[in-house]
Amino acid sequence: MRFDSIAFRLIAASMAWTLLILPLAGFLIYSLYREDVQATFDARLEKLATAITIDSMLADARRPEIPTNRYEPLFEVTHSGWYWQIMPIDKQGGLTLRSASLATATLPSPLQLGYPPDPDSNMRWRNDVGPDGKSVRIVEVVDSLGHQEGKPRYSIVVAGPSEWLEYSVLTFRTRLSLALAVAGAALLALMLFQIRFGLAPLQRVERALSEIRSGKATRLDGAVPAEIEPLRDEINALIQSNEDIVDRARTQVGNLAHGLKTPLAVITNEAREHKGQLGQKVVQQAQIMSDQVQHYLERASMVARVAVIGRVTPMREVVDPLVRALGKINQDKGLEITVYCPDDALFQGEKHDLEEMLGNLLDNACKWASTRVSLEAKLVKSERHTGRRRLNIVIEDDGPGLSDEQRARIGKRGLRLDETKPGSGLGLSIVIDLAQSYRGMLALDAAKLGGLRAQLVLPAA
Repeated sequence: MRFDSIAFRLIAASMAWTLLILPLAGFLIYSLYREDVQATFDARLEKLATAITIDSMLADARRPEIPTNRYEPLFEVTHSGWYWQIMPIDKQGGLTLRSASLATATLPSPLQLGYPPDPDSNMRWRNDVGPDGKSVRIVEVVDSLGHQEGKPRYSIVVAGPSEWLEYSVLTFRTRLSLALAVAGAALLALMLFQIRFGLAPLQRVERALSEIRSGKATRLDGAVPAEIEPLRDEINALIQSNEDIVDRARTQVGNLAHGLKTPLAVITNEAREHKGQLGQKVVQQAQIMSDQVQHYLERASMVARVAVIGRVTPMREVVDPLVRALGKINQDKGLEITVYCPDDALFQGEKHDLEEMLGNLLDNACKWASTRVSLEAKLVKSERHTGRRRLNIVIEDDGPGLSDEQRARIGKRGLRLDETKPGSGLGLSIVIDLAQSYRGMLALDAAKLGGLRAQLVLPAA
């Protein structure tokens, strides 16, 4: 998956959002749960402290009564973490009472340590360490016998184990983390499926366009989602418009050819009847006009053919007949023409244009070769990220070759480096024009065989 693709952007955005939201939601849920558990635990301690205060601070007693332990059985288990303690604040208060779980230990008084009372409950709270060395949560109530002012005051302290609170919170945090991790993985999997499912119509459109480009189809057909339907209609309209333009261009090219052919022939014939210098000049200029008209008509025809979408030509259908014909023409030279061309090598264009290009290059190679000519065609990936392939065709011979200066000059229309060989000097120029019209190229270099190496790059289907 490419980093600049729509699928990657959607997946990355979904992952970033999930990894941001789930931890925040988990932290919020954890914080609320911890506060709720803490409030529940404190409410239990507050209830125990209130009950012990009511049972021990009787109005008609001269000293606090030992409360019953029906509130929490663990008050009877030594160092259980649940403790109560009644300790006099004033000197005339008397002895300190303790739960059996506290044994001979003493709990610290938040009042004596300077802790202020809670404004709502008038109780004092403190986290400390119990007699067993474990953390406890302490609540303290300050009251007097019979709840009357002027009588001795007492500190009623109740403590509960903080590890219970921490264990409950830790268990919830572990379970919450696992649940959020599973939910996050499920959400990412669902998002991935949703993105793939949502972008599937675009992949079908891509395959359909590839079939149009390769000549297997002429229109973008099939059911598509409502959002893509306008795109399909516009593409089909563009293809139809392209075909209409090509048809009009062909018609106009043909009309121009017929319209100019007869007047030029008449001018040439009339000028030839005049044997003077003027007649020769007219014939010469008329011939130049005819060549120029023919040249630009050919180029217009090339462009019209190239503009047609979906024309595909198998290379083997063009190469094999050319090689057989050139082998017969040059059989007196004993040329060996070797060909390597895969069966899946398909040219994205007109068969006639491929015949024109390969015919010129192979004919030149056979003219200059001593004993050997080779043709090799390969499919290569385009340097751009288009997913399209290119045809890389290399034709070499073992002839005398060309110098750097000659290779720089060759290809100009009508220019011939050796007048002893037959030809008009238009072959390579036509090849260059055709290759460029297909957004391809022709490059000349020294061949490994010793002669000329012609590299032709064309679009592949």
